[in-house]
Amino acid sequence: MIESASMDHLIDAYGTVHRTIAESETVRIVCLVPSLTELLCDLGLQDSLVGRTGFCIHPKQVVQKIPKVGGTKDVNIEKIRKLAPTHLIVNIDENEKPTVDLLAEFIPHVVVTHPITPRDNLALFRLLGSIFNVSEGAELLCQQFENQWALLTADTQAKQAKQVLYCIWKDPWMTVSRDTYIAQMLQQRAWLQWESSSAQRYPIFDWNDPSLQSVDFVLLSTEPYSFTESHRAALQAQIQKPVFLVDGEMLSWYGSRAIQGIEYLAAFNPNGNLG
Repeated sequence: MIESASMDHLIDAYGTVHRTIAESETVRIVCLVPSLTELLCDLGLQDSLVGRTGFCIHPKQVVQKIPKVGGTKDVNIEKIRKLAPTHLIVNIDENEKPTVDLLAEFIPHVVVTHPITPRDNLALFRLLGSIFNVSEGAELLCQQFENQWALLTADTQAKQAKQVLYCIWKDPWMTVSRDTYIAQMLQQRAWLQWESSSAQRYPIFDWNDPSLQSVDFVLLSTEPYSFTESHRAALQAQIQKPVFLVDGEMLSWYGSRAIQGIEYLAAFNPNGNLG
């Protein structure tokens, strides 16, 4: 069933109340969040996108036509100004607040996002769907999400919990804290992310840390560091624990990619005995 827009669906992660655009209104969107550029395209808003980061790479054939405005943190302010956007899409973790504050001086509508758990995607779909008058498409994504979620959670209930270490960088080695979106995704598979003594959301760690002995297996993500099969083999020889390479986009990208991510997570079983 298709939901109608509500006031709750128009409140972003910063607490700003937005309005639904009129059907005749000209919309020019700059998106500084790779996964949300993909989501906007999946909502049929590609013709309204006038700027994106160099990391906004999906869907490939569509984004190639959209001008780049820098990275997620080092954006070209003047280039964005010349694009005359009406809306800016940002994320609390991925974009720098001082940069967003500068852009807010000349962009009328700044939409702030911050999904923490996989199910936060439902509110995210509805937020963008309500603002940009594409609620029907947003509700279809919600239904697809719920379908995959039901399959994952039904299967997870029968699985034995494992402790994992999800690696996002090396030199120095870095992981994620349990309050991140990635860790919350893993938890849906009954995989509990190892907890660092650091309070950082993306802590540095040392392989000599005795607490790592409790880890059942290690996951090397293909992003943001481009871990490869050679990294996996070398690390497994070093630490004598199972090490697996995982698709970082599937486990860290929220938005419409999360639907595929949940399916990927449910199916991931490289050696048939992880559970």
